Amino acid sequence: MNVNWRGLKKLMMVLFVGSAMLAGATEFKTPVTSIDLQDGDTFVFLGDSITHQCLYTQYVEDYFYTRYPDRRIRFHNAGVSGDKAADALDRFEEDVAPFKPKYITVLLGMNDGSYQHFNHEIFNAYENGMTELADRMEALGAIGIFMGPTMYDSRVASVKPPRWLKEQEKIIEATHYYNAVLAFYGTWVRDSALERGAGYVDMLGPLNYYTTQQRLEDPAFTLIPDAVHPGPDGHAVMAFKLLEQMNADRSVSGVNATRKPNGSWRVASPDGEVSEVAGEGETLRFTFTAEALPWVLPPDANLGYQITKSGHKMSNEHLSVRGLKPGKYRLKIDGIEVGQYMHTQLGSKVELQGNEKTPQYQQALAVAMLNKERNETAVRSLRQQWQARKGRRRKKLQEKDPEAYAQFYSEFETEVARLLELKADYEERIYELAQPGARIYEISPVK
Repeated sequence: MNVNWRGLKKLMMVLFVGSAMLAGATEFKTPVTSIDLQDGDTFVFLGDSITHQCLYTQYVEDYFYTRYPDRRIRFHNAGVSGDKAADALDRFEEDVAPFKPKYITVLLGMNDGSYQHFNHEIFNAYENGMTELADRMEALGAIGIFMGPTMYDSRVASVKPPRWLKEQEKIIEATHYYNAVLAFYGTWVRDSALERGAGYVDMLGPLNYYTTQQRLEDPAFTLIPDAVHPGPDGHAVMAFKLLEQMNADRSVSGVNATRKPNGSWRVASPDGEVSEVAGEGETLRFTFTAEALPWVLPPDANLGYQITKSGHKMSNEHLSVRGLKPGKYRLKIDGIEVGQYMHTQLGSKVELQGNEKTPQYQQALAVAMLNKERNETAVRSLRQQWQARKGRRRKKLQEKDPEAYAQFYSEFETEVARLLELKADYEERIYELAQPGARIYEISPVK
């Protein structure tokens, strides 16, 4: 009897691997795919200088402030410029744990790869640091959402290399390979996060994609002016992808008005309260109090908001009016004309979230601008304090001059407490400003 031992060996290996996979299938964890923040919950953004910029974090805050104005959700930016995973670990017990976060996003890796070709020893330090960081987050009871490193713009770097790259050889190496190195780091983060049942958000892919699309029209276009740190538009892309990939609520409000056969109007919304409905001829009036405001960002992030279609995809606010006679109609909200539309447009759906004339848009913009002030005044200053702390610890001042370090640390704690209080004061003002008001809608013929 002739036996094909080689074929039999392959078959046995396939059966062994298959049975092992089936045996372990029940141990696979379901990853986090949504963010559920309730009243009193805290959300922490942990990261390096890109988080320290206080931009994508600010825009995510804007979303939650306006989408859930009835909930007091607390946000804490824990980004420090120049950080690697080991640095985040060094301050975790003081800068993260005391806030008892429900969620922690982690954006690290840009500095960890050391701006060079892939080096396994360097990567091992990142892997070990991120693994310990994930363990600490789990021990804290926090839900982790890991984000892959952002894009290194090699086209920008080839013209204007990062200032900390001094040697020509390192500049060339980073320019040609570093974006790919970050892709490797991001893939490892993704696989590790999903294995743990944590969340994962791809940042490098979207930033590369939107940059490539814009360069079809403008070859010099960039979302990352210094090759490393995204500008406001790049951060708008990041905020959008975090919300989109975590399946955040896409709808602000919808109002549907329908004329009944007897000529009266039925106006309803699942996202707010409708009252004082009155119709006369082809004119319809009603009062609508929404549960939320549209997601609006400061003007300097407008391009990033537009190219991702963030308004349509993550902030849908629409009005439909069916039963109007053919013609053009004027829409007023609180007495302000916000647009003129044909009856067919109104009968289908008019999206209002990007209409700068509406009172709700202006209110949401005011929220965004106040939060921008909060980040620039309180949050960024707070992060500077933590950066100064890192500098003292790297120089081992606590060992070289304990008295000087004790004096610094006492002043550090005092200033941190002051800035946290200032940040909290801003948050209260923001929530007061974010409360939706009753708006009077009027649809009438354009004569």
